[in-house]
Amino acid sequence: MNLRSSWVAETGQTREDTRLNQVGATTPANPVQVRSGILPGSYDGQYRLSGFWMFGSAAMSATVSEGRAVIQGDISQGMYPVTLPTSETITFGAGNAQFNRIDLVVLKIYDNVYDATQRNEAKIEIIQGKAEPDPKAPLAPPRSLALYEVTVPAGASAGNGGIPWNTALRDLRTPVVAVGGIIPVEGPVLPGAHPGQYQDTADGQFQRWDGGKWVSYPAAIGGIIPSSASTTPASYTGQYRDGAGGQLQRWNGSAWAPAVPGPYYNDNTDAGYTTSATYTPTLVERTSNLSLTFTAPPSKAVLVNFGARTRGSNDYYSYMALRLTQGSTVVQEPSDDYAVMAATVHSLSLSMSRRLSGLVAGASYTLTAYYRVVANPSGVKAWFDNSFIRVDPQA
Repeated sequence: MNLRSSWVAETGQTREDTRLNQVGATTPANPVQVRSGILPGSYDGQYRLSGFWMFGSAAMSATVSEGRAVIQGDISQGMYPVTLPTSETITFGAGNAQFNRIDLVVLKIYDNVYDATQRNEAKIEIIQGKAEPDPKAPLAPPRSLALYEVTVPAGASAGNGGIPWNTALRDLRTPVVAVGGIIPVEGPVLPGAHPGQYQDTADGQFQRWDGGKWVSYPAAIGGIIPSSASTTPASYTGQYRDGAGGQLQRWNGSAWAPAVPGPYYNDNTDAGYTTSATYTPTLVERTSNLSLTFTAPPSKAVLVNFGARTRGSNDYYSYMALRLTQGSTVVQEPSDDYAVMAATVHSLSLSMSRRLSGLVAGASYTLTAYYRVVANPSGVKAWFDNSFIRVDPQA
């Protein structure tokens, strides 16, 4: 057996054994244990993980390629580095006459101090599974690292076609790197050991462990997530993305929202009138009232534009003003001080701008148009048409 290990044999460890096994790969699993796994790398740099790659080399035999790995024992046993400097051939037993079985290929550490086997060595072994109608792979024994599952068909033998290697192998290898290294993910995605650990997923996505989950970093900190990755969850509050339709969005801690919301706009092109001397949102002959709901920006300030085409009397002013509410709470009642007003029998288009500040950032507000005419004994009708409200968030 060519598999070499360090700190297992009671006698006979050579300087060559020690040199070969200076792996320096200890991806933490907890404060005192590391992940078992294989050091990444390939001869031409094309592949993440070439160590201990296995392929069929005969009807019932497979070749395990050279590689280096670490195998974690129980919490008090430490980590065993192993190296296979040249490839190794292993042979599988013949298939059962009736049922398939699944064998497990492992790197196995024998340590007499812990297993009383009178052996101190590292081996590549085949753990043979049970042949049954629905076969399951056997569990990996202590101080071992699973490499492959191999399905051995019923009746398989050297003289009967052997194992169909193209479909029989299930790769279980996982990589490990030194502390602080970026893990190239192959096989199952394992939890991180500490916040700030990084991994490069099988589909090329860079991720960071935040203490509970792997969080994707599709762009550098402060960068804008491109539209091609716009379904990726945000990494932090305040991150930006190029959303659907090219809209710049900001993660507010729970959802993606427009980075620059608005402008908001609504209008009503129905003509209607009022004879009320007090403010009312309802106009006779108009089928609906005019209102506009908006979200207060981080600046807590918006610029409001509103107006209408109006006519009434040369002697009595007509007014249009806005009422501001937050839910059921009235923030500001309509007032003549902040109204558009005119006294004319001719149609006249009027508008004004006003800045609202001191709003609650992220809160939803509603502006509703209200109308009135100066009290008079003649029942003057103040007409309003093409009324509108527009809100522009301020920086």
